[in-house]
Amino acid sequence: MRKIFWWFVVLLAVFFARPIWEEPVGKYVDLGFLDSVDRTVESIAGNPEVTQVIDEARDFTARVGAQLQSFIVSQSVEVPEAVAKPELVETESLFAVHNVTIGMAKEDAQEKVGLPLRLMRNEYGTDWHSYHQDFQNYVLLSYDKDGIVNGMFTNQDVFSSREGITIDSTKSEVRSILGTPLKSLQKGNVQYILDTRDEYDVFKTDDTYTTIFYDIHEEDTVTAVQVVHEKLEEMRPQIYAKPDEKLKEGYEYLLFELTNSARIQRGLPLLKWDSETKITARKHSEDMAENQYFSHTNLAGQSPFDRMKEDGISFYVAGENLAYGQYSSVFAHEGLMNSLGHRENIVKPDFGFLGVGTAFNEENQPYYTANFFNR
Repeated sequence: MRKIFWWFVVLLAVFFARPIWEEPVGKYVDLGFLDSVDRTVESIAGNPEVTQVIDEARDFTARVGAQLQSFIVSQSVEVPEAVAKPELVETESLFAVHNVTIGMAKEDAQEKVGLPLRLMRNEYGTDWHSYHQDFQNYVLLSYDKDGIVNGMFTNQDVFSSREGITIDSTKSEVRSILGTPLKSLQKGNVQYILDTRDEYDVFKTDDTYTTIFYDIHEEDTVTAVQVVHEKLEEMRPQIYAKPDEKLKEGYEYLLFELTNSARIQRGLPLLKWDSETKITARKHSEDMAENQYFSHTNLAGQSPFDRMKEDGISFYVAGENLAYGQYSSVFAHEGLMNSLGHRENIVKPDFGFLGVGTAFNEENQPYYTANFFNR
């Protein structure tokens, strides 16, 4: 009899907890059958013999709800406190990032941006030095062997231009200022056609290559700027870099950083790096590269959620982004942001953790797997 009593309490607790679970579940399940449950509960609610049971169920629900809310809050990362943007000064260069320009000495650059938080190998054979404050004022700089800036990148409103190009400029405005973008890049005896898909433009100006990325869902406005010295570009003998472990890790961490850089601009909690999920993600990238396919479902029929569970990763919400064939993590991230389904994962507030895994096929083309989740 006691067992029946407690089963009844649990059932009523589930009923009274409907505000917690009904809305998200209703997106996937027809909950019309609950109408009859409503009528049944209403009919018995006036029975004095069950009033005590209902009161206990309500108390039980309140305690569970409070514990659940406390758990969710404890697992979420708070949005960092906002920091001020740098005061941008006029520049004589085509572009300055955080008031840093190509050709500036490392010591002078770091007086403006501070010390790097991470070094990540890039496709040019140098390292991107990552500078930011909780991913705000996000800047990447590369230096040559003499400590001179030879590469810059940002996807935030911390750049200036002598030509007046800003984060609010459109593709047509950029082209009217900088002219016709390149359609190909010459590497040795090979001419590589640039597969821009109208999502970015590459311009050769003076002694630099400048890549301007656009948001095709926001009226083709500028989202990011990358500037590399022509000597740095020449250090990349082919369009795809020759992979090694450092490049693989560099691509993984950079995609993670760019994801957080996109989230912080939208006032979203930052994601935590998860090394265990990175292994799961890298295994899928390796599988796709080795077996020449590109899909969320692997050749064994496993979904991303199956693979995560198989590796012992617990989660209550999860998602996966895939990318393939981009020249670097910068191009991969910008491409994912221009795909609404992938962008939804990048900016989903419910996620709290991210693991990124990269692999390369025989043509040195990178495969990216990004597994998002929350516990």
